[in-house]
Amino acid sequence: MIDLSQHKLELEYPCDWCYKIVIKDQHNGNKIAKTVLQDRDHTVTKSKTSSSGKFKSYNINTTVHSDEDRNNIHQLLKDHKQVQMVV
Repeated sequence: MIDLSQHKLELEYPCDWCYKIVIKDQHNGNKIAKTVLQDRDHTVTKSKTSSSGKFKSYNINTTVHSDEDRNNIHQLLKDHKQVQMVV
């Protein structure tokens, strides 16, 4: 098995990137994406709902321009108080 943590991700920028967020059911994935990405072009699609119905996930797609840009968005999503997890 390949240990992916030992390899650097090689991307050509700019490129499209998808973030998956997991949030509690009462929160809105579209509003979270708008808060984090502001005027940046993006699309949000609902992905799954947990079997208990307490959580739901959304895919947020946008164009990233560098490793720093990609990681910064990931961190902003991760730090958002309504986001439980970023995948």
